[in-house]
Amino acid sequence: MPDLKLELLGKLQSSRAVMLAKLDGLPEYDRRRPLTPSGTNLLGLVKHLAGLEYGYLGASFGRPPVERPSWFRDDPYDEIDMWATPDESTDYITGVYRAICANSDTTVANLPLYAAGHVPHWPEGQQTTTLGVLLIRMLTETAQHAGHADIIRELIATPA
Repeated sequence: MPDLKLELLGKLQSSRAVMLAKLDGLPEYDRRRPLTPSGTNLLGLVKHLAGLEYGYLGASFGRPPVERPSWFRDDPYDEIDMWATPDESTDYITGVYRAICANSDTTVANLPLYAAGHVPHWPEGQQTTTLGVLLIRMLTETAQHAGHADIIRELIATPA
């Protein structure tokens, strides 16, 4: 019988790798070029996923990584995370993402799926959840944004 936690974590790790692979072979310009009306770009998607991992699989269990990403603000709804600013290099953003993912993997390894977590920005009375729920949420978020990255890659490859 497969271990559910290991299966979910493996799928999350695969989706993370797919997301990072969307940056491969592109010049810096294309990694940060906004191709949607909202300004979303490939590096911004990685930033966004780093923020979600930081919260859902780190801070929600009292296990945030040692270093907060430079783009974090005090208000979780005031994050600047769907595009990369000129002072944020690919190496910085992907390095932060990898470090946060490693922290998330440690959280998952050390806690049972039923471990209680707390998401402060969720509605009052609905802030308590479990590692299992947040692991599923992170897996779906990562897969969804990897799909968005597929579309952005197609737009980069398509001549105007």
